[in-house]
Amino acid sequence: MSAPRRHAVVAGAGIGGLTAAVALHRRGWRVTVCERAPGPTAVGAGIVLAPNALRAFDAIGFDATRAGGRTVPAAMGLRRPDGAWLNRADTVALTARYGRPPLAVHRSALADALAAELPDGTIRYASTVTTVDDAVGAAGRPVVRTAAGDLEADLVLAADGIHSPLRRRYFPDHPGLRYSGETAWRTVLPASGHGAGADTAETWGRGQRFGTVPLADGRTYVYATAVAPEGHRPADVRAELLRRYGDWHDPIPALLERIDPTAVLQHDLYDLAAPLPRFHHGRLAWLGDAAHAMTPNLGQGGCQAVEDAVVLAHLLDPGTAHDAQDVPAALAAYSAARCARTDAIRVRARRMGRVAALSHPLAVTVRDLALRAAPAFATYRAMDEIIDGFKLPARRE
Repeated sequence: MSAPRRHAVVAGAGIGGLTAAVALHRRGWRVTVCERAPGPTAVGAGIVLAPNALRAFDAIGFDATRAGGRTVPAAMGLRRPDGAWLNRADTVALTARYGRPPLAVHRSALADALAAELPDGTIRYASTVTTVDDAVGAAGRPVVRTAAGDLEADLVLAADGIHSPLRRRYFPDHPGLRYSGETAWRTVLPASGHGAGADTAETWGRGQRFGTVPLADGRTYVYATAVAPEGHRPADVRAELLRRYGDWHDPIPALLERIDPTAVLQHDLYDLAAPLPRFHHGRLAWLGDAAHAMTPNLGQGGCQAVEDAVVLAHLLDPGTAHDAQDVPAALAAYSAARCARTDAIRVRARRMGRVAALSHPLAVTVRDLALRAAPAFATYRAMDEIIDGFKLPARRE
Protein backbone atom coordinates (compact mmCIF):
# COMPACT_ATOMS: atom_id res chain seq x y z
CA MET A 1 0.00 0.00 0.00
CA SER A 2 1.38 3.42 -0.97
CA ALA A 3 2.15 5.97 1.72
CA PRO A 4 -0.39 8.77 2.19
CA ARG A 5 0.43 11.98 0.43
CA ARG A 6 1.97 14.66 2.55
CA HIS A 7 -0.36 17.50 3.47
CA ALA A 8 0.43 21.23 3.17
CA VAL A 9 -1.81 23.93 4.62
CA VAL A 10 -1.48 27.40 3.10
CA ALA A 11 -2.76 30.39 5.06
CA GLY A 12 -3.90 32.91 2.44
CA ALA A 13 -5.17 32.70 -1.14
CA GLY A 14 -3.22 35.62 -2.57
CA ILE A 15 -0.85 35.32 -5.50
CA GLY A 16 1.97 33.84 -3.42
CA GLY A 17 -0.23 31.38 -1.54
CA LEU A 18 -1.96 30.16 -4.69
CA THR A 19 1.32 29.82 -6.58
CA ALA A 20 2.70 27.73 -3.72
CA ALA A 21 -0.44 25.60 -3.72
CA VAL A 22 -0.17 24.95 -7.47
CA ALA A 23 3.56 24.20 -7.27
CA LEU A 24 3.14 21.76 -4.37
CA HIS A 25 0.09 20.10 -5.93
CA ARG A 26 2.08 19.43 -9.09
CA ARG A 27 4.75 17.77 -6.96
CA GLY A 28 2.28 15.34 -5.42
CA TRP A 29 1.33 17.13 -2.22
CA ARG A 30 -2.20 17.29 -0.91
CA VAL A 31 -2.89 20.98 -0.34
CA THR A 32 -5.49 22.90 1.63
CA VAL A 33 -5.67 26.68 1.23
CA CYS A 34 -7.38 28.57 4.05
CA GLU A 35 -8.68 31.98 2.99
CA ARG A 36 -10.41 34.39 5.35
CA ALA A 37 -12.56 35.98 2.60
CA PRO A 38 -16.05 34.48 2.30
CA GLY A 39 -15.55 33.52 -1.33
CA PRO A 40 -13.78 34.32 -4.59
CA THR A 41 -13.68 38.06 -5.05
CA ALA A 42 -12.78 40.51 -7.80
CA VAL A 43 -11.19 42.91 -5.32
CA GLY A 44 -7.78 44.01 -6.48
CA ALA A 45 -6.16 45.96 -9.27
CA GLY A 46 -3.41 45.31 -11.77
CA ILE A 47 -0.01 43.71 -11.50
CA VAL A 48 2.91 43.74 -13.91
CA LEU A 49 4.72 40.41 -13.94
CA ALA A 50 8.39 41.04 -14.64
CA PRO A 51 10.42 38.43 -16.56
CA ASN A 52 11.79 36.94 -13.32
CA ALA A 53 8.25 36.08 -12.15
CA LEU A 54 7.40 34.67 -15.59
CA ARG A 55 10.51 32.47 -15.44
CA ALA A 56 9.41 31.23 -12.02
CA PHE A 57 5.97 30.36 -13.40
CA ASP A 58 7.68 28.51 -16.25
CA ALA A 59 9.51 26.38 -13.68
CA ILE A 60 6.18 24.97 -12.44
CA GLY A 61 4.59 24.75 -15.89
CA PHE A 62 2.10 27.58 -15.37
CA ASP A 63 1.39 29.87 -18.32
CA ALA A 64 0.57 33.33 -16.91
CA THR A 65 -1.06 34.36 -20.20
CA ARG A 66 -3.99 32.15 -19.13
CA ALA A 67 -4.93 35.09 -16.93
CA GLY A 68 -5.58 37.19 -20.02
CA GLY A 69 -2.42 39.22 -19.65
CA ARG A 70 -1.13 41.77 -22.11
CA THR A 71 2.48 42.32 -23.07
CA VAL A 72 3.56 45.75 -21.89
CA PRO A 73 3.54 47.96 -25.01
CA ALA A 74 6.58 49.62 -26.55
CA ALA A 75 6.12 52.99 -24.83
CA MET A 76 6.99 52.59 -21.15
CA GLY A 77 8.95 54.63 -18.71
CA LEU A 78 8.96 57.75 -16.52
CA ARG A 79 7.45 61.13 -17.39
CA ARG A 80 7.15 64.59 -15.89
CA PRO A 81 3.73 66.15 -15.16
CA ASP A 82 4.05 68.15 -18.41
CA GLY A 83 4.37 64.89 -20.34
CA ALA A 84 8.08 65.03 -21.18
CA TRP A 85 9.80 61.66 -20.91
CA LEU A 86 12.47 61.36 -18.24
CA ASN A 87 13.46 57.80 -18.98
CA ARG A 88 12.09 55.38 -21.54
CA ALA A 89 12.55 51.65 -22.00
CA ASP A 90 12.19 49.78 -25.27
CA THR A 91 10.06 46.67 -24.86
CA VAL A 92 11.76 45.07 -27.87
CA ALA A 93 15.14 45.56 -26.20
CA LEU A 94 13.78 44.20 -22.92
CA THR A 95 12.50 41.11 -24.71
CA ALA A 96 15.86 40.55 -26.40
CA ARG A 97 17.69 40.96 -23.10
CA TYR A 98 15.45 38.86 -20.85
CA GLY A 99 13.71 36.50 -23.25
CA ARG A 100 10.26 38.03 -22.83
CA PRO A 101 8.59 41.35 -22.06
CA PRO A 102 6.73 42.10 -18.84
CA LEU A 103 3.09 40.97 -18.71
CA ALA A 104 0.31 43.16 -17.30
CA VAL A 105 -2.64 41.30 -15.77
CA HIS A 106 -5.53 41.93 -13.42
CA ARG A 107 -4.75 40.45 -10.01
CA SER A 108 -8.13 38.75 -9.71
CA ALA A 109 -7.73 37.17 -13.16
CA LEU A 110 -4.32 35.82 -12.19
CA ALA A 111 -5.73 34.46 -8.92
CA ASP A 112 -8.59 32.81 -10.80
CA ALA A 113 -6.20 31.21 -13.29
CA LEU A 114 -4.06 29.80 -10.47
CA ALA A 115 -7.10 28.56 -8.55
CA ALA A 116 -8.33 26.76 -11.67
CA GLU A 117 -5.17 24.61 -11.54
CA LEU A 118 -6.16 23.18 -8.15
CA PRO A 119 -8.58 20.33 -7.40
CA ASP A 120 -12.09 21.29 -6.32
CA GLY A 121 -12.32 21.89 -2.61
CA THR A 122 -8.65 22.86 -2.21
CA ILE A 123 -9.52 26.43 -1.23
CA ARG A 124 -11.58 26.81 1.94
CA TYR A 125 -13.15 30.24 2.10
CA ALA A 126 -14.26 31.91 5.33
CA SER A 127 -11.53 29.88 7.02
CA THR A 128 -9.19 32.23 8.85
CA VAL A 129 -6.07 30.66 10.34
CA THR A 130 -6.02 31.82 13.95
CA THR A 131 -2.83 30.09 15.05
CA VAL A 132 -0.52 27.15 14.43
CA ASP A 133 0.41 24.80 17.24
CA ASP A 134 3.81 23.18 16.85
CA ALA A 135 4.27 19.43 16.88
CA VAL A 136 1.09 18.45 18.71
CA GLY A 137 -0.47 16.19 16.09
CA ALA A 138 0.33 12.63 15.14
CA ALA A 139 4.07 12.07 14.68
CA GLY A 140 4.73 15.58 15.89
CA ARG A 141 2.96 17.31 13.04
CA PRO A 142 1.76 20.90 13.48
CA VAL A 143 -1.95 21.62 13.86
CA VAL A 144 -3.51 24.61 12.12
CA ARG A 145 -6.36 26.17 14.09
CA THR A 146 -9.14 27.79 12.09
CA ALA A 147 -12.65 28.97 12.91
CA ALA A 148 -13.91 26.21 10.64
CA GLY A 149 -11.95 23.44 12.40
CA ASP A 150 -8.43 22.14 12.94
CA LEU A 151 -6.11 20.76 10.27
CA GLU A 152 -3.07 18.58 10.81
CA ALA A 153 -0.26 19.12 8.34
CA ASP A 154 3.27 18.15 7.39
CA LEU A 155 3.91 21.71 6.23
CA VAL A 156 2.31 25.09 6.95
CA LEU A 157 2.86 28.11 4.71
CA ALA A 158 2.13 31.58 6.07
CA ALA A 159 1.04 33.60 3.05
CA ASP A 160 -1.21 35.71 5.24
CA GLY A 161 -0.20 39.12 3.98
CA ILE A 162 1.56 42.25 5.06
CA HIS A 163 -0.09 42.26 8.51
CA SER A 164 0.64 38.53 8.97
CA PRO A 165 -0.65 37.39 12.38
CA LEU A 166 1.63 34.35 12.15
CA ARG A 167 4.66 36.59 11.66
CA ARG A 168 3.72 38.62 14.72
CA ARG A 169 3.26 35.49 16.80
CA TYR A 170 6.54 33.78 15.90
CA PHE A 171 8.68 36.92 15.74
CA PRO A 172 7.33 38.94 18.69
CA ASP A 173 10.50 41.02 19.03
CA HIS A 174 10.55 42.10 15.38
CA PRO A 175 9.81 45.85 14.95
CA GLY A 176 7.11 45.10 12.39
CA LEU A 177 6.04 47.47 9.65
CA ARG A 178 7.36 50.92 8.81
CA TYR A 179 5.20 53.58 7.15
CA SER A 180 6.87 54.88 4.00
CA GLY A 181 5.27 58.32 4.26
CA GLU A 182 3.11 57.72 1.18
CA THR A 183 -0.44 56.59 0.55
CA ALA A 184 -1.63 54.97 -2.69
CA TRP A 185 -4.85 54.80 -4.68
CA ARG A 186 -5.50 52.00 -7.20
CA THR A 187 -8.33 51.09 -9.53
CA VAL A 188 -9.08 49.50 -12.89
CA LEU A 189 -11.05 51.55 -15.40
CA PRO A 190 -13.38 49.88 -17.92
CA ALA A 191 -12.51 50.03 -21.60
CA SER A 192 -13.51 53.33 -23.16
CA GLY A 193 -12.83 52.76 -26.85
CA HIS A 194 -10.82 55.98 -27.01
CA GLY A 195 -7.35 54.55 -26.48
CA ALA A 196 -6.76 56.51 -23.30
CA GLY A 197 -3.91 55.19 -21.23
CA ALA A 198 -2.29 53.41 -24.20
CA ASP A 199 1.19 53.84 -22.71
CA THR A 200 2.58 52.08 -19.68
CA ALA A 201 4.06 55.03 -17.84
CA GLU A 202 4.65 56.49 -14.41
CA THR A 203 4.69 60.25 -13.98
CA TRP A 204 6.76 61.78 -11.18
CA GLY A 205 5.90 65.16 -9.75
CA ARG A 206 6.72 66.78 -6.42
CA GLY A 207 5.88 64.19 -3.78
CA GLN A 208 3.26 62.66 -6.07
CA ARG A 209 3.17 59.98 -8.77
CA PHE A 210 0.60 58.68 -11.24
CA GLY A 211 0.82 55.45 -13.23
CA THR A 212 -1.09 53.85 -16.10
CA VAL A 213 -0.94 50.24 -17.28
CA PRO A 214 -3.18 49.03 -20.14
CA LEU A 215 -4.67 45.56 -19.68
CA ALA A 216 -5.46 43.00 -22.37
CA ASP A 217 -9.24 43.53 -22.50
CA GLY A 218 -9.05 47.28 -23.05
CA ARG A 219 -9.27 48.22 -19.39
CA THR A 220 -6.64 50.44 -17.80
CA TYR A 221 -5.02 49.91 -14.42
CA VAL A 222 -4.30 53.28 -12.84
CA TYR A 223 -2.56 54.09 -9.59
CA ALA A 224 -1.38 57.18 -7.76
CA THR A 225 0.79 57.85 -4.73
CA ALA A 226 1.26 60.94 -2.60
CA VAL A 227 3.20 61.96 0.46
CA ALA A 228 0.51 62.14 3.15
CA PRO A 229 0.02 61.57 6.87
CA GLU A 230 -0.57 57.97 7.85
CA GLY A 231 -4.29 57.24 7.81
CA HIS A 232 -5.20 60.17 5.54
CA ARG A 233 -8.54 59.38 3.88
CA PRO A 234 -10.15 62.13 1.77
CA ALA A 235 -13.94 62.37 1.91
CA ASP A 236 -14.19 62.81 -1.88
CA VAL A 237 -11.69 60.57 -3.65
CA ARG A 238 -12.27 61.87 -7.17
CA ALA A 239 -11.97 65.49 -6.02
CA GLU A 240 -8.75 64.66 -4.17
CA LEU A 241 -7.21 62.99 -7.22
CA LEU A 242 -8.33 65.77 -9.55
CA ARG A 243 -6.85 68.34 -7.19
CA ARG A 244 -3.52 66.54 -7.16
CA TYR A 245 -3.23 65.31 -10.76
CA GLY A 246 -5.97 67.02 -12.78
CA ASP A 247 -3.59 69.43 -14.54
CA TRP A 248 -1.02 66.78 -15.46
CA HIS A 249 -0.42 65.59 -19.01
CA ASP A 250 -2.94 63.67 -21.11
CA PRO A 251 -4.51 61.19 -20.69
CA ILE A 252 -4.42 61.60 -16.88
CA PRO A 253 -7.26 64.16 -16.58
CA ALA A 254 -9.55 62.07 -18.80
CA LEU A 255 -8.76 58.94 -16.80
CA LEU A 256 -9.57 60.71 -13.54
CA GLU A 257 -12.95 61.82 -14.86
CA ARG A 258 -13.86 58.16 -15.48
CA ILE A 259 -12.97 56.93 -11.99
CA ASP A 260 -15.68 55.28 -9.93
CA PRO A 261 -14.83 56.40 -6.38
CA THR A 262 -16.45 53.27 -4.91
CA ALA A 263 -14.00 51.11 -6.89
CA VAL A 264 -10.86 52.92 -5.74
CA LEU A 265 -8.65 51.09 -3.25
CA GLN A 266 -6.55 53.20 -0.93
CA HIS A 267 -3.71 51.77 1.12
CA ASP A 268 -0.90 53.42 3.03
CA LEU A 269 2.44 52.02 1.86
CA TYR A 270 4.50 50.03 4.34
CA ASP A 271 7.48 47.74 4.33
CA LEU A 272 9.21 45.76 7.04
CA ALA A 273 11.26 47.98 9.33
CA ALA A 274 13.96 45.28 9.40
CA PRO A 275 14.46 41.86 7.78
CA LEU A 276 13.16 38.76 9.47
CA PRO A 277 15.99 36.62 10.88
CA ARG A 278 14.70 33.66 8.86
CA PHE A 279 11.69 32.60 6.82
CA HIS A 280 10.99 29.35 8.65
CA HIS A 281 10.24 27.83 12.03
CA GLY A 282 10.17 24.05 12.18
CA ARG A 283 7.58 23.06 9.56
CA LEU A 284 6.18 26.55 9.15
CA ALA A 285 7.45 28.91 6.43
CA TRP A 286 6.63 32.50 5.46
CA LEU A 287 6.41 33.85 1.93
CA GLY A 288 5.41 37.00 0.08
CA ASP A 289 4.41 40.07 2.09
CA ALA A 290 4.28 37.99 5.27
CA ALA A 291 8.02 37.35 4.89
CA HIS A 292 9.41 40.50 3.28
CA ALA A 293 6.80 43.22 2.83
CA MET A 294 8.19 45.84 0.48
CA THR A 295 6.94 49.05 -1.08
CA PRO A 296 5.79 48.76 -4.72
CA ASN A 297 8.44 51.09 -6.12
CA LEU A 298 10.24 48.37 -8.10
CA GLY A 299 7.11 46.42 -9.00
CA GLN A 300 8.58 43.34 -7.32
CA GLY A 301 6.28 42.58 -4.36
CA GLY A 302 4.10 40.07 -6.18
CA CYS A 303 7.00 38.88 -8.32
CA GLN A 304 9.04 37.97 -5.25
CA ALA A 305 6.06 36.13 -3.76
CA VAL A 306 5.92 34.02 -6.93
CA GLU A 307 9.65 33.34 -6.68
CA ASP A 308 9.27 32.34 -3.00
CA ALA A 309 6.55 29.85 -3.81
CA VAL A 310 8.43 28.23 -6.68
CA VAL A 311 11.74 27.95 -4.79
CA LEU A 312 9.96 26.51 -1.75
CA ALA A 313 8.18 23.83 -3.76
CA HIS A 314 11.39 23.04 -5.63
CA LEU A 315 13.20 22.34 -2.35
CA LEU A 316 10.28 20.25 -1.08
CA ASP A 317 10.26 18.01 -4.13
CA PRO A 318 9.44 14.41 -3.10
CA GLY A 319 12.64 13.25 -4.74
CA THR A 320 14.71 14.97 -2.07
CA ALA A 321 12.33 15.48 0.89
CA HIS A 322 11.23 11.89 1.42
CA ASP A 323 9.26 12.18 4.62
CA ALA A 324 8.08 14.63 7.24
CA GLN A 325 11.48 14.64 8.93
CA ASP A 326 12.99 16.24 5.80
CA VAL A 327 10.60 19.20 5.79
CA PRO A 328 12.40 21.36 8.39
CA ALA A 329 15.70 20.93 6.55
CA ALA A 330 14.06 21.89 3.25
CA LEU A 331 12.56 25.00 4.87
CA ALA A 332 15.96 25.96 6.28
CA ALA A 333 17.35 25.71 2.74
CA TYR A 334 14.48 27.90 1.54
CA SER A 335 15.39 30.56 4.10
CA ALA A 336 19.01 30.43 3.01
CA ALA A 337 18.01 30.82 -0.63
CA ARG A 338 15.54 33.66 -0.19
CA CYS A 339 16.37 35.92 2.76
CA ALA A 340 19.27 37.90 1.30
CA ARG A 341 17.73 38.36 -2.16
CA THR A 342 14.34 39.55 -0.96
CA ASP A 343 15.81 41.89 1.63
CA ALA A 344 18.13 43.49 -0.92
CA ILE A 345 15.11 44.17 -3.14
CA ARG A 346 13.12 45.48 -0.16
CA VAL A 347 15.89 47.98 0.62
CA ARG A 348 16.21 49.05 -3.03
CA ALA A 349 12.45 49.60 -3.25
CA ARG A 350 12.57 51.77 -0.13
CA ARG A 351 15.40 53.88 -1.56
CA MET A 352 13.65 54.25 -4.90
CA GLY A 353 10.54 55.42 -3.08
CA ARG A 354 12.49 58.12 -1.28
CA VAL A 355 13.82 59.45 -4.59
CA ALA A 356 10.39 59.33 -6.23
CA ALA A 357 8.76 61.10 -3.28
CA LEU A 358 11.10 64.11 -3.30
CA SER A 359 9.14 67.34 -3.06
CA HIS A 360 11.64 70.20 -2.71
CA PRO A 361 11.79 71.99 -6.10
CA LEU A 362 15.59 71.94 -6.30
CA ALA A 363 15.80 68.26 -5.34
CA VAL A 364 13.13 67.38 -7.91
CA THR A 365 14.99 69.30 -10.62
CA VAL A 366 18.25 67.48 -9.87
CA ARG A 367 16.44 64.12 -9.77
CA ASP A 368 14.76 64.72 -13.12
CA LEU A 369 17.99 65.84 -14.78
CA ALA A 370 19.74 62.72 -13.48
CA LEU A 371 16.98 60.48 -14.82
CA ARG A 372 17.13 62.11 -18.26
CA ALA A 373 20.90 61.83 -18.39
CA ALA A 374 21.08 58.20 -17.27
CA PRO A 375 22.32 55.96 -20.12
CA ALA A 376 20.22 52.95 -21.08
CA PHE A 377 22.93 50.49 -20.04
CA ALA A 378 22.80 51.80 -16.46
CA THR A 379 19.05 51.19 -16.31
CA TYR A 380 19.41 47.68 -17.70
CA ARG A 381 22.28 46.86 -15.35
CA ALA A 382 20.09 47.73 -12.37
CA MET A 383 17.30 45.57 -13.77
CA ASP A 384 19.69 42.68 -14.46
CA GLU A 385 20.37 42.22 -10.76
CA ILE A 386 16.67 41.67 -10.10
CA ILE A 387 15.53 39.81 -13.19
CA ASP A 388 18.56 37.59 -13.69
CA GLY A 389 18.89 37.05 -9.94
CA PHE A 390 16.14 34.43 -9.91
CA LYS A 391 17.69 30.96 -9.75
CA LEU A 392 16.41 27.63 -8.50
CA PRO A 393 18.85 26.52 -5.79
CA ALA A 394 20.47 23.09 -5.85
CA ARG A 395 18.37 20.49 -4.08
CA ARG A 396 19.70 18.60 -1.13
CA GLU A 397 20.98 15.13 -1.89
